[in-house]
Parts: sequence; structure tokens; C-alpha cells
Amino acid sequence: MTLCISLSARPSNNGTRFHNHLYDQLDLNWIYKAFAPTDLAQAIAGVRGLGIRGCAVSMPYKEDVMALVDELDPSAKAIDSVNTIVNTGGHLKAYNTDYTAIEQLLQSNAVPTDYSVLVQGAGGMAKATVAALRDAGFKDVTVIARNENTGRALAEQYGFQWRSALDGGTADLIINVTPVGMAGGPEADSLSFPEDAIAAAKVVFDVVALPAETPLIRAARAAGKQVITGAEVATIQALEQFVLYTGVRPTDEQVRAAEDFMRAQ
Repeated sequence: MTLCISLSARPSNNGTRFHNHLYDQLDLNWIYKAFAPTDLAQAIAGVRGLGIRGCAVSMPYKEDVMALVDELDPSAKAIDSVNTIVNTGGHLKAYNTDYTAIEQLLQSNAVPTDYSVLVQGAGGMAKATVAALRDAGFKDVTVIARNENTGRALAEQYGFQWRSALDGGTADLIINVTPVGMAGGPEADSLSFPEDAIAAAKVVFDVVALPAETPLIRAARAAGKQVITGAEVATIQALEQFVLYTGVRPTDEQVRAAEDFMRAQ
């Protein structure tokens, strides 16, 4: 049996159910488990030493894990953030499939590139988001982050603006890439953007995957806004991880079945 795992400060069953359902559909003798590591370096050493084939990496480890792998794929190197590790005979190569998910969702939802954008957050997922916005052709983007060092550096790396606080700002597209609204967290019931920003937006995007209907997404739906959810991000990035781990690309029908199974918990 081949083992794949995920590492997260607050593990969910989403990836576990998605991957394991695909293993069953494709008759693969694989299994996927989720863990909350107490020591990241030891956890990655375990991936290498135990021959664990794949390792998904979630907040807050996406940047710290870079120093613990052997090779960075261009998808991770370009944005200094990792969400996927593939172990081939003890050689750990890191990728970032978050970028792919964000890129695909902006395109499939036909979000106009002349929209003004507010991105709240400056961590690993924010890097993937801001890079995808830049590469898609968005020009008017502002990164909102309390930490000036990381926030300003992220914004300037991609030619965008930085602000320390929202301060009443609005935009056509608002994107939350912070843990605000995440189940199990201290701000699980909080809105990541105020109601006036939601009212002014045309599209509301929350990358938080658990729950699928975060407070921000619920408020945006109630206001009649177009929404893009973290659950959609989770499905696409998990699919690309599955392909990297197994070398097999499931059919669209198999992916939909796995997605339905994941969300039915």
C-alpha cells in the first residue's frame, strides 16, 4: 500500500475523502491521511524516511517547508510557496497547485481583468493568488496586510500596491486569503471583509475551504454577488496533487463523484 498525507495546523477531512474516494474508484492500493504536525522538520523527515509518496502542505507551513525539500518545481519557486511534495526514492520535490486552482477559477468565472482587486492576506496562499492575478493580466490590485514587511514585499514583487488596513476601501473583486472564517479557528464566525466592501464588490472570492459556505460567502450570496469558494479551490488543487502523486488523471465524472463525496460529510 502507498501512503500520502497532508500537514495542516487544523486538518480537515476534505482532502482525505477526495483522494481516498478516487483511489477506490481507480482501484489503487493507496491511502491518504491528515495530520497536524508538532514539529514540521521531523514530519518532513518522516515523509522521506518512511517512503511516503505524497505530502500536501497547508497553512501555516507553505513557506517554512521550502527549506526542508530537495528541489523546487518552478510552480513553487516562482512564488516561494509550497503546497505539494512528491517523494521519489527519497528525493523530495515541491510544487504549488494553489496557483493552478486560482488561475483556473478566475478564467472559468470570466472575471474581467480590468476589475479593481483587494487581496486580504500575505501568506503562502496570498502569494499564489497575487501571482495568478498578475499572470492573468489584472493591473489594479492592492494587498491588504497588517505586517508591512511581508505585505509590501508581496505587493511590490508583482507590481501592485500595499495597504496596512482596509480603511473603508472597496473594489470590484475582493479576495480573502486569511484564516478569518475558517472552521475551528478563533475567527470562525467573523467576516473577513466588512459589509460595505461586500456591497460594493461584483465578485467575492474566499479561499477558505472549510466550511464551504464561510461567513463571507454567505453574506455575498445574500447580497446577490457572484462568488468563488475555497471549496472550488480545494477540488482543483487536490486533483492536480492526485495527478502528481499517482501519474493518473481521473475523468471529469470521477472527479465530480469524489467532490460530491468530499462535500457530503
